[in-house]
This record gives sequence, structure tokens and C-alpha cells, in this order.
Amino acid sequence: MDYIKYLRSMVGHEKVLMVVSGAIVFDKEKRVLMQRRSDNGQWGFPGGFMELGESVQDTARREVYEETGLRLGKLELFSIYSGPQYEKTFSNGDQVSLIFISFICKDYKGELIESNEESMQNKFFSLEELPDTIFTEHRMLVNDLLSKKPRPIIE
Repeated sequence: MDYIKYLRSMVGHEKVLMVVSGAIVFDKEKRVLMQRRSDNGQWGFPGGFMELGESVQDTARREVYEETGLRLGKLELFSIYSGPQYEKTFSNGDQVSLIFISFICKDYKGELIESNEESMQNKFFSLEELPDTIFTEHRMLVNDLLSKKPRPIIE
């Protein structure tokens, strides 16, 4: 059973902690992989909610594979974001306090899927030419990726 459905069957729309894990994947030309999400049409990094029994690395690998077709190898911790600024209410009324964990990956195998149910488009971009319509929750990742902050970034 899907963990979120299972959890919501017990707590309804009450606020819960949810872990989101994903990856910032670089190709050999140092371009970054972005996904145009099918739920809102905005660009972001592949990732999603952790399931029971997974590590954060497993979650990042599973989500990237499901959304892009790429199998990730070595992961390097990039950032952890948490706190009241990451609380939100989804359109269905579910309330969450999110913990975002992201990894950098330069090691992957497979063929990039151009689109699927979760992704309208998957594409590598140079850091100087990122799309304008970046998913709000991923803007902090872009800002920190372009900054000179020491890593991992924990906020």
C-alpha cells in the first residue's frame, strides 16, 4: 500500500512530516537534468516522497528512475532543507511539514525518457540557460546550486 494513502487513512488532513528526496543529475557536459512536471507544467529536479522501508538514497534513485529512466550510481549529499518555511497545504487539504533532501549525481546509466505519466519533458540544461518556469519548491535548489555556499547545505 502506498505510504501516503496509508498515513492519511489514519490522520486525515492533519499536518504530518514528509520526507522528499531527489537528485540533481549532471551529464558529462556539466548540464543539469530537469523535469517538466505533468502536475503543474513547471520545471524541477526529479524526486519525490519517501516510502516505508527506503533510505533517502533509495528514494532519490527510485524517483529519478520512475521519472526519467536513469539509474543513479554514486550520490553526494547536496542539501537538507527543513523548518516552518517548508510547511504547505496541498489542494486536497493535506497538510505537510516537508524535509527536502537532495543529492548530486554525475554517475548514471540508462536512456533518458523524454516523457511519461509524471514528466511532460526531461531535458539537460546548462546552468546559464535554465528554464524560466522553475517549480517554486525547487527555486532554493537552483539558487544554492549557483551559489558558492559550502556543501552540504543544511537549512
